[in-house]
Amino acid sequence: MGTVSQFHDRTRPVAQRIESEEEAINTARSLAAAFQRQASERDINRILPYQEIDALSQSGLAALSVPAEYEGLDVTNSLLAEIVAIIAEGDPSIGEFLEVHFTVLEGLRQHASEELKRLLFARVLAGDRLAAASFPDTAATSANGLGHRLNGRSTSSPAVLFVDWIAIRSDQSTLYVPRDSDGLQLVDDWDGFGQRTNGTAAIVANEVHVNADAIAPAAETPSAIGELLHAAVDLGIARAVLSSGVSTTQESDVGKLAISAEAASALLERAGRQLDMAQINIVGRAAEDAYFSATAARAVASELALNASSLVFELAGKNTASIGLNLDRHWRNARIRALGTPLDVLHRRAATHHLRKNR
Repeated sequence: MGTVSQFHDRTRPVAQRIESEEEAINTARSLAAAFQRQASERDINRILPYQEIDALSQSGLAALSVPAEYEGLDVTNSLLAEIVAIIAEGDPSIGEFLEVHFTVLEGLRQHASEELKRLLFARVLAGDRLAAASFPDTAATSANGLGHRLNGRSTSSPAVLFVDWIAIRSDQSTLYVPRDSDGLQLVDDWDGFGQRTNGTAAIVANEVHVNADAIAPAAETPSAIGELLHAAVDLGIARAVLSSGVSTTQESDVGKLAISAEAASALLERAGRQLDMAQINIVGRAAEDAYFSATAARAVASELALNASSLVFELAGKNTASIGLNLDRHWRNARIRALGTPLDVLHRRAATHHLRKNR
């Protein structure tokens, strides 16, 4: 034990500390406005937002979910979701980075050892960033002295190109590995038509040593925080469509979209409150209710993002088809995110919860 702290050396300035929820909201809005200015250009030319991600982590926003006992602000999950939605309205690829980063931090909080939590939460407060990846081959890890050895290729995962640490799921364990580890290579293999700048990459590992104290049990249940923050990014995409400045005489249809966005926001807030309660006791009825509320928010927000990004062309006509406007990026982003878990799968999950609850 005690060797994990040797894994990583900083090269960036230490991040600022956000001291209040009001400061967090104001910081998110300021950054989102800055990110929005060149979001379309980045999408068209596939320019990865390294500078923007640096600005985000240096602002202190990426540390908002660090628990109070580790010197973090530990904001509510409702506020966390709203922060992600605000950033995603500016650029959904950057919002997706936050989605992944905060989901990994929640897994760390729930499952890692006290020493590992102390180390990585301190690194996050200083500005470090995390993402997740999975090695589908159960033989990818093997015992190696006091730790494990990692070999093989991971599935492609978003945000990996932007981070300092990667939470690698292999078999029944999660390995927290510095991205600059010897034998670790990141392969930028993203070729999707949406979320073109979200930092997706595959990991190729060749005899990568992972110390025993950097390994934690893998989560056995789906992540409610992951569902909630996925919904937040989709809500951000829908808001971006509504604020795109496209003129239309179909005010009633715009009103319907605005009401739907407000309803989705309310669902996110409720799901966040449910998750706050479930985090006190991560098993049992409270956890099941939180997961249901989060998946319900995701289903509604995903459908809203798809509908809004399609309807804008019908409402405003052929002028919206200009390549210069690049409004199709909203549909491409919403569509590719919806492919991960189709709506009918989310609906079946909701039915399972409802039937179990009412037996």
